[in-house]
Amino acid sequence: MIRVEAGMSTARFCKLIDMPERTWRRWQAKAKAEQPVKGPWPQPARDAARPLVTAHALAKPEWGHRKIWAMTRHDGHKVSQTTVLRLLRDDGLILPSEYQKQRRELAKDRKAAFARNPTGPNQVWQLDFSEVETTTGGTWRIAGCRDWFSKVEHPFHTSPTANQHDAIAAIELALADYEVMFGHPLVDQCEVDAETGELLPVVTIVTDNGGPFRSLNFELFIMRHPELRHVRTRVKSPGQNGSRERGFGTLKYERLFLDDIPDALTLVERAEDYRIEYNEIRPHEAIAWNRPMEVHLGLADPTIPNFEREQILPTP
Repeated sequence: MIRVEAGMSTARFCKLIDMPERTWRRWQAKAKAEQPVKGPWPQPARDAARPLVTAHALAKPEWGHRKIWAMTRHDGHKVSQTTVLRLLRDDGLILPSEYQKQRRELAKDRKAAFARNPTGPNQVWQLDFSEVETTTGGTWRIAGCRDWFSKVEHPFHTSPTANQHDAIAAIELALADYEVMFGHPLVDQCEVDAETGELLPVVTIVTDNGGPFRSLNFELFIMRHPELRHVRTRVKSPGQNGSRERGFGTLKYERLFLDDIPDALTLVERAEDYRIEYNEIRPHEAIAWNRPMEVHLGLADPTIPNFEREQILPTP
C-alpha cells in the first residue's frame, strides 16, 4: 500500500528498502496465492538462556557478548557464544558490530619483550601512568602495577602528578598487596646465587622510557629491593607494555568514560570498584575465561576454563 500510494515503481521501492526484487516478487506471489508465511521457528536455546543472559547484560551494559557468555557459563548454564550474541541482538542489548570491531583492534594481544615469557604469576609486573580529567578537580594521574601472567590489578595510586615518587608509591602498593595475599613479603621468594651469595630478583618491573622511570630515585628504590628488577621497553614501542595499556583502556571504558567524574574522591572510588570486580568477578578471555584472582592464587589454570565443558566423543 505504501508503494502504491507513493506512486513508486517496484524496482525503486525494493532499492529503497534494500531488498532484492526477486525476493519481493516471490513474497508477492505467495501473498496472492494465500500461502502461509513460514516461521517464526522455535528458539529453545535462546529461550532457556534469555533470563540469565539478560540479567547479566542489564547489570553490565558495557560488556560484550563474550563476557556475558562466560558469566553465564560460570553460573552453570550451557550455551554457545553465538546464541548469546543473537539473543542480545534480538533484545537490543549489544553495541553495533563496527564498534566491537574497533575495540577488538585496540585489544590485540601484544607481548612484552622479555627474554622468556612468564610461566606463572609474580614474575612480571607492568607499570605505567594514565591521565583522567575531572570536572572540578583538574587532571589526575593513575599509576598501578598489573601482573602480566594472571592479569591481576594491584591497587592504584592516584595523584595530581606523575613523577618518580608516584611510580615508587605504586610499586610499594603492589608489594603490600602481595604480602596481604600470600602472607609473607615478596623478598622471601628470592633464591640465593650460589656463587655470589646475593639474592636473585623475583619480579621484573616493566615500564616505558618516561622520565619517572629513568630517574635516579626510582633506580635506587629498585636497588634497595633485591626482589625487584627493572626493564624498560624500546623507545616508541607501547605494545611491549601492552597488557598495562589494555588494562587502563578497560578501566576507562567500563568506569571512567560513562559520565563526568566530578572530583578525585569519585575517581578513586570508581577505580577501586573496577579493580575488585576485574580481579574477582569479571571473566578474562586471555586466561581462558577464568578470573584473574583465581589464576593469581593458583586456583585456576589460565589455559583451561574452570566451568564444566561438554566432551565431544569420536563417532564410531
